[in-house]
Amino acid sequence: MPPRMRAVSCTIALALVSASGMVDAQLYKYRDASGAWVYTDRQPPAGAKAETMTVDLEVKAPRIEVEQQVDGGQLNLLAINECACEAEFLLQIANAGNVSLPASAAAAVAPGRSHMVLQPHSRLALLTAPFDGASVSGFKFAWRVVLGAPGATHQPHEPYRVPFALGSTYKVSQAYPLRITHTTPDSEYAVDLAVPDGTPIYAAREGMVINVRHDFFRGAADMALLDQANVVEILHDDGTIGVYAHLHWESIRVQPGQSVRRGQYIADSGNTGLTTGPHLHFAVIRNAGQRAESVPVQFTGSGGTAVTAQTGMLLTAY
Repeated sequence: MPPRMRAVSCTIALALVSASGMVDAQLYKYRDASGAWVYTDRQPPAGAKAETMTVDLEVKAPRIEVEQQVDGGQLNLLAINECACEAEFLLQIANAGNVSLPASAAAAVAPGRSHMVLQPHSRLALLTAPFDGASVSGFKFAWRVVLGAPGATHQPHEPYRVPFALGSTYKVSQAYPLRITHTTPDSEYAVDLAVPDGTPIYAAREGMVINVRHDFFRGAADMALLDQANVVEILHDDGTIGVYAHLHWESIRVQPGQSVRRGQYIADSGNTGLTTGPHLHFAVIRNAGQRAESVPVQFTGSGGTAVTAQTGMLLTAY
């Protein structure tokens, strides 16, 4: 397989998978020293009172990828967008190998030169070229994708609903300008909320679900888990996308293509992926043109006032 790269819409590095089906997993369930539930496929520590469970994990994420195909003496690169939103693909050819590239494709050797916007639920040929010999040899390419219409402008109708139960109050553990882990454009204005594992999460704004991932159950401060956060992404009517990440495994209650209203229950918070503890990562991102970037958000406060989240403050849902 050729090397691939993708730029996804949040620092959680969403794993947009290419297949769906049922997968059996053998898990252990136990409480750690702090009393929090732990789900793992590894042997529990000595002395832990663990339960054994077998679960079926249904993969529901839309397929978004560049597929390499060979038809006779032709090499084809096919962009696939099964998402319910537009997707901007960027292609870079690192090595042509024995493929005879057309002049337009040869220009794609320069980073970021070749890109195409695919409409929802569509496919498009990025490259068709002949090759010498019996098979493709030495051809290497990389690709990335940014979800959403390029140049979308953030225009919310009202402040965002705080995404936990009305009347509840939780601490903001990280918000702009603090950037301990929010160090990339797509996370700069993200808000981390220190909600316990299993806290019900509600849509902060109405829109259409475009992506979910719910079959991961591990969480730790380990870069190997960067792409293993459970996520819901909701497309807003201005083209921006709300991201709810680190969700509890098997708790997501919405499907891609489903319309959700503001305040609708969508999932439970969790501790999945690259994380130092249970929390909800909430961000609103836009496609700024070949890159995803987060935008500042305000929440509804007491009496309908607009509240900007600040690190360390207590945030109440109204």
